[in-house]
Amino acid sequence: MDELKDTKTIKDAVKTIIFIVLVVSFIRVFFAQAFNIPSGSMKPTLLIGDFILVNKLVYGDWSIGIPFTGIDFYRYKNRLAKPDRGDIIVFKYPENPKIDFIKRIIALPGDTVEVKNDIVYVNGKALLRKPDGYYTAPNEKVKKYIECTTRKYTGKEYCYTVMELYDGEGKDFGPVKVPEGHYFVMGDNRDNSRDSRFWGFVPDDYLIGQAFVIYFSIDLKSPAIRFNRIGKVIQ
Repeated sequence: MDELKDTKTIKDAVKTIIFIVLVVSFIRVFFAQAFNIPSGSMKPTLLIGDFILVNKLVYGDWSIGIPFTGIDFYRYKNRLAKPDRGDIIVFKYPENPKIDFIKRIIALPGDTVEVKNDIVYVNGKALLRKPDGYYTAPNEKVKKYIECTTRKYTGKEYCYTVMELYDGEGKDFGPVKVPEGHYFVMGDNRDNSRDSRFWGFVPDDYLIGQAFVIYFSIDLKSPAIRFNRIGKVIQ
């Protein structure tokens, strides 16, 4: 009897594991994928210790594979919407596609982008910005700005928060024209981000999805859970 019980217990455990794998795979294929933020390049929008969900239905690709391993058996490119200026995207790092990166789209295919005195210009027009106080953390106080861009496909203004370590002293860049099928991305922590200014453009095929919500956040230095960030919509 004990052997029968043990066999039944093992079978139930295997069934449970298979069920969990199928459910998680289904979610990963059709809806969202989870990522965590390992660096401060997207501060103040995203902090180290934020855990986010990425919408793969928007313009990423679908994949079927083993959850949490990065192993995929099948991929299908999906395009329900076009990436636009201001979107925060997760993508494969062009210099090492095995690594996932997260940045904000600044310029689209065909756009000309330039950075002068920390001001970003797209197609010769400066992205408007206004002071928004300071980002403060232990041993850190950095100027914040509200920066606004123009959406290509709606024509509407879209605003978000960036921060600058060095006021007007950042390295100039460009102008460069974004090739077809590519995107120019930058981190919101403008003076502390390795992005398209350093390694180039993001190919369309490398897009994974659009970041949309923080589902958990922990300050690893304390450590303490940041309850005020849980459920925050990413803009």
